[in-house]
Amino acid sequence: METERAAAGLAGTLRALNGALCGALGRPAALWVKESGARNLRQRDFLAPRAALRAAFPGGQVPADVVAGVAALGGPGVLPVRGCQETPAGLAVQLRRPEAFRRLLGPPGGPAPAAGQPAGWVLLHCPALRGPAALRPRHLRPLLLADHLAQLLRTQGVGVRLVPALTEEGTRKVLQQLHVDWPSSSGGSVLRDTISALKRALGQSPCATGWEQGLGTATLPEDVICKVHLKSFVEQQGLVGYDPNLDVLLVTEGKLQSLAELQQALLQGMAGGQGSCCSIVHVVNCEDEFQQQQLDLLWRILDPGAHTALQKHLVCGPVKVTNPSSPIGADQYFQLRRHQMFEASVMKYGELAQDEAWTEVIDTLTAAAIRFEILSTAHRSQITLDLEDSSISTKGTKSGAFVMYNCARLATLFDTYERAVEQGTYPPLPPASELNFSCLREEGEWLLLFNYLLPFPDVLQQAAQLPTATKGIRITANTEAVCKFLIQLSMDFSSYYNRVHILGEPFPHLFEQMFARLRLLGAVRGVFHSALETLHLPPLSQI
Repeated sequence: METERAAAGLAGTLRALNGALCGALGRPAALWVKESGARNLRQRDFLAPRAALRAAFPGGQVPADVVAGVAALGGPGVLPVRGCQETPAGLAVQLRRPEAFRRLLGPPGGPAPAAGQPAGWVLLHCPALRGPAALRPRHLRPLLLADHLAQLLRTQGVGVRLVPALTEEGTRKVLQQLHVDWPSSSGGSVLRDTISALKRALGQSPCATGWEQGLGTATLPEDVICKVHLKSFVEQQGLVGYDPNLDVLLVTEGKLQSLAELQQALLQGMAGGQGSCCSIVHVVNCEDEFQQQQLDLLWRILDPGAHTALQKHLVCGPVKVTNPSSPIGADQYFQLRRHQMFEASVMKYGELAQDEAWTEVIDTLTAAAIRFEILSTAHRSQITLDLEDSSISTKGTKSGAFVMYNCARLATLFDTYERAVEQGTYPPLPPASELNFSCLREEGEWLLLFNYLLPFPDVLQQAAQLPTATKGIRITANTEAVCKFLIQLSMDFSSYYNRVHILGEPFPHLFEQMFARLRLLGAVRGVFHSALETLHLPPLSQI
């Protein structure tokens, strides 16, 4: 994003507003809130609520010179303020909206910002891929979350490595259907060498018993190498957040292979120029959390380095499947949702939806429906999949298909416009510097800019934040924010699009407004595409 547009965002404006008020107080405070509802936005864009003012100023009265200072705010990092006034609700600020449209939609204000320092890298580990060969819906949740989180991190300049690599062909097929981008297994002697190194560390660890002290292997099950005492290690290290039932772990070849894959990915990342600043995050469903804590501690014991000491666990809540005739696999789940999406499309579009060209459309809609069904709920909460629910629709307002439908509407709009330009019905879209953004006076136009175009960079940034510096081993992420953002954007865009005729009669006096609206909706389309890219969903050109 160009310098002026990136700088003139909501975060910078809120900082300036708070600074203007808090300068009079002599202490930092967050007094302002951004309005988002259409009703309040008719009168104000930001509000310092009356209750907050009473707590900050004697009698809640803001000095006149402070109010004047708020009204005079400006600069490249601040949205242009039109005025500031006292109201019964508090101190209200309204922006100069034509100028705000120009700042975001107009020509670039300067050179692109120089690239900053690398933002480090993250090793995302998804143990669900080590489970049974046949994935279940509960395994899909951490997989889809890790895939989405990886893409979100990349948008913020963070390097990502995904572990473990895929080995099962059936799993690969399911993930391809869902547009999951996951590395495949390379195997080789390097992994065997890493396992051997871990075994040597195991033989030297004071926490391990069973092969020294003359006990031999007769006292252990055939596939067990030795015992490791986890509970005493947790107590000695003063670790917090681990399950109190963790005690003795029976170390198997399989557990060492899991650690070797993690160790190898870590070393490859450091040797590959991604740097030593690495965070390790285990994205795990709640059913497998105990086993992952065991693996976490075993890795700490065998490799007592800075990286293993900073492991974190991103735990997904349970996935409840209602009305299953029998335990259902991930592939069956996809096929069921695909059949429902096909039936809904035939009902809406008739025989057209049965054309071969629609196969890819139906597949993409199905992937979108499943991703939104699983990812639009906070990862720590339970989700319920109703397999008997045949109400999946291409226009259900809470679904991924609804998002894809509205993205396709934008594609159709611009395709229609471009064909009309070729036919001479409309002139080409002028450069942004020649557009008159004061034509954008419709309530829905400001809603699209203020609630979606401006906050979008912050939504991506917040969704990608991983608080790895926190105490304990559990962390949370706001990955559901992107799906919720897209659903709400689709609802408000749909409302605006149904109400406002973008491509009007080809009269010259109407072109000025049409051009400004096309520029706005072009930016909206860009937001759709960028957000869908974090979900590995290609935008559709038709539905």
